Amino acid sequence: MAPDRQARGTVLITGASMGFGRLLADDLARRGHTVFGASRSAPERTAGWSYLPLDVRDPASVRACVAQVAGATGRIDAVVNNAGYVQEGALEEVTADGLRAQFETNLFGVARVVDAVLPHMRTQGAGRIVNVSSLAGLIPLPFLGAYCASKHALDSYSESLCHELLPLNIAVSIVAPGHFDTGIADRKARPGAGIPSYDAARARMYDTIARDEAHAGPPDPVVRLLADLVEGRRRGLRHVIGPDAMMYRVRRLLPDGLWARGLRLALRID
Repeated sequence: MAPDRQARGTVLITGASMGFGRLLADDLARRGHTVFGASRSAPERTAGWSYLPLDVRDPASVRACVAQVAGATGRIDAVVNNAGYVQEGALEEVTADGLRAQFETNLFGVARVVDAVLPHMRTQGAGRIVNVSSLAGLIPLPFLGAYCASKHALDSYSESLCHELLPLNIAVSIVAPGHFDTGIADRKARPGAGIPSYDAARARMYDTIARDEAHAGPPDPVVRLLADLVEGRRRGLRHVIGPDAMMYRVRRLLPDGLWARGLRLALRID
């Protein structure tokens, strides 16, 4: 079933240089949307969509990017906030600046983009905002605490935003993928000097993550979900997706102590 005329609109995607962002830009362009993919670095290629430079940490860059999109088409029908990165390390090892930088991109960057597009969506009387979070934002993990905290905050931000914008005919969705092969594993930040007390558990945790990433499936299911949310084929606030999504449902059922024992056993950190 092809998208109707109204569904073919102007879409802004952040973090479009690789991974979910670039694949989604390709897919939506094939579906007939006018797509602007934005990121700090230009992608190796684009397929029927326009690249715009964007640093979500810089308010002036965000305003300029959104102004270009609105100026080119006169409207912004959907935005997919996909820009983000992973900060690893024990929380004691992550400096205040490192923690701040993680939130600056993964949470405040989203808020800046949302604040910039909302005036256009309110004037239009419609719009869609899709925020790409993570299963790690719903299931906090050791040695990924900064990342988990930023994505957990994004989840809460998105739910509050959903309630506020629903009467304005602006839909908000959160997509929380588990492990998929997107290339984000190659863009992790780690503290320069580790604390020896954490070495053994940290190494086992990273080995477990590497094993899971090595067996991660292709990102196609997430790209299809994101496209369906942009086009309004799928609705609802929170979408947890991936072969490890069952962990989220199990976590909500188990007592804290039982869950903690199972998680530590699965991650091999004891």
